[in-house]
Order: sequence, then C-alpha cells, then structure tokens
Amino acid sequence: MNLHALRLFHVIATTGSVTRAAELLNISQPAITAQVKKFEKELSLTLFKPQGRGIGLTQAGAELLPLAKRLFSVEQQIEQFCRDYRSGSRGHIRLAATYLPSHFLLPAWLAKYKQRYEDVEMSITTTNSSDALKQLLNMDVDLAIYGGLPEESPDTIQTEELFRDELWFVVSPDHRYANQHISLDEMMREPFVMREEGSSTRERLFALCRTHSAPSPRITLQFNGLHEAITAVIAGYGANFVSSLVVREYVERGELCQVYVDGIELQNIIAVCTRKHEALSAAAMNFVEMIRERP
Repeated sequence: MNLHALRLFHVIATTGSVTRAAELLNISQPAITAQVKKFEKELSLTLFKPQGRGIGLTQAGAELLPLAKRLFSVEQQIEQFCRDYRSGSRGHIRLAATYLPSHFLLPAWLAKYKQRYEDVEMSITTTNSSDALKQLLNMDVDLAIYGGLPEESPDTIQTEELFRDELWFVVSPDHRYANQHISLDEMMREPFVMREEGSSTRERLFALCRTHSAPSPRITLQFNGLHEAITAVIAGYGANFVSSLVVREYVERGELCQVYVDGIELQNIIAVCTRKHEALSAAAMNFVEMIRERP
C-alpha cells in the first residue's frame, strides 16, 4: 500500500477539502487529485464522491478513515517515542555500583535523576569492586560507579574520577585507641571487622600494610554488608577501616571515634566507569552529566 497516498486521503478526508489539503501539504491541487485517483485505482475502491460544491466520502472512504487515523496516530506515537529516546527522557539504564556509592550516594542521585526523567527505567546491582568491573566488561551493565582505587582494567574501560573521600580507622568510644594517635603496627594488633574478600577497602588495608611492611590485619569478623560490620564495632568489638562518607555521621554523634594512625592519610576515589569508544545512550549520558554536577 502507498502510505503517502493514504496520508493524502487522510488529510483530504479530515479537512474536507482538496484545496485545504494542498495548502497544508504544500502540494499542488492537481498533483493531489492525480495521486488520490491512482490510489483509488490501486485499491480498486472509490473513496471520494462529489458532494455539493465539494467532495465527500463514499461508504468505503468513511470506513477507511478511522483506520487511517489510527495508523497515523501510532506513527505520531512512534515519532514521539524516538524523540524521547534521543533526548534521554525515555530509556533503560543498567548500573552496577560498589557498596559505598550504592548505599551512600546513589539514593540521592537517583531521586534527583528520576525527578527530571521519570520515564527512564533503572536497574541497579550492588556488588564488590571486582564484580562491578567484570559486569561492565561483559556488557551486563552500561555504567559502573566505583568507590576505591580503580583496578587494573583493559584499554576498553574509561574511568572518570568524580571526587575523593578520606579513609578512616574507627573504633567504639570506649576503645583504648579512641581519638588517639598511634603507629600502624599498633593498629594492626587490633582485631578488624570487615566486609568480604573482593571489597575495595579491605584490599586497600592489606595493600597499606604491605607498603609499610606492617603486619597484615587480623580479620576476626567478616560480613557481606558494611552496615553489619559498623554495627559490630559500635557495639564495642574491634576496629574498621572505612570511608568517611559511611561513618562521618556516626563519629559526629559520638557512636564511633577515629584512630589517627601516624603517617597514614588515604583517600578513596569515587569514579564512573564506562566502555571506551562506545557511545552511551542519551538517558545514561544525562545521568553521568547529572552526577558530575555534585557540589
């Protein structure tokens, strides 16, 4: 079927005038008339009939008109759908994030983003740093939000640093090292409550000890969640090495205290990772641009 001719039929039928249709479509009246006659011949149907000084619809034309309206209404919906995808107001973002950004940054970021782009779907996976990068490499996600030191990655991965936060040693307020200045060796004599293997902060702690030739930390309690590890330390057992973003409020409320380890000042890198040389969808690009706005 000639959809262009069907469109001509639709405009003529809805305006009730070949002249008006010619003006709207910027086509000469004789050209429209010729194309409609050709279309009627193609369909073996008469669509228009004389009516007074103008034209009207035949029975076939009257029944075809609502079908044509439905078709061109869907066409408009498709065009709007494509415009929305191109602008990023529709789409689906698959995101992997390590524990730190997932629990302490993403909730506010996602709320702000969804206020702007309500129709964009979001799939978020919280995992450790090794698995977040693996998911990105395997094309299971579009973005990875990373908290820690970027791991070695192939040239196909692009890492953009967003900001940095400090890493702190923390204990309960009753601990003998609370608010004290001590050496790294002294700190390593304490039992540690940490997350599972693969956690970026845990790996940083072991790397720190290797760099300074200090004893390795004794992980005497291990949890899959950071909240559980912090709760155990608040309750009075052991120490934790953790991002200041996670525990700053606990320290300000007096539920935890810092331990100042001489000569140790470490920072976490909060970064967004993407696949290099691969364009992000408009929706994902809007999300990245929004989190770059972080004050």
